[in-house]
Amino acid sequence: MTARPLPDDRIGQATADFLVCFPFFETLTSQDILIIAEHINFLEIEEGALVFREGEVGNCVYFVIQGELDVIKGAALEGKEGVVISTLSKGRSIGEMGVIDKTPHSATVRARSRSTVVTLSAEGFDIILEKHPRIGIKILKGLSRLLSLNLRKTSSRLAEYMLPLS
Repeated sequence: MTARPLPDDRIGQATADFLVCFPFFETLTSQDILIIAEHINFLEIEEGALVFREGEVGNCVYFVIQGELDVIKGAALEGKEGVVISTLSKGRSIGEMGVIDKTPHSATVRARSRSTVVTLSAEGFDIILEKHPRIGIKILKGLSRLLSLNLRKTSSRLAEYMLPLS
């Protein structure tokens, strides 16, 4: 991935944007945010750069602050371009399971446009859980709500495809 840390003069605005975009952080206090801020990184990703490949082991969650990321299925197959199954923009996240189970990514993610993301690594999340369990529980609840929502959307889409087959 071609990424670089966000310049210091952009971190304040990016942090404000970050907090406004993600409802599962809404239960966190300003003190909680200061603690989490020690464990997150802001990255800028150039247009066309790979964020991660299908099959690579996940180790962090990415929160889109600006730009668009394409989620591509099948790009890991040799000689295949893959199919864009979703495009994520501001307020969306990807790689959530990476902070929980560290299993391989189920898709490739590429920047459709120059993008800014915030990452929370599995290691950073583990430190928060250990040293600040109350905050860790809030994050876990938020991630659980997000994963539940994503599962419901996927189930609905699957049902839409399956109904004509019945």
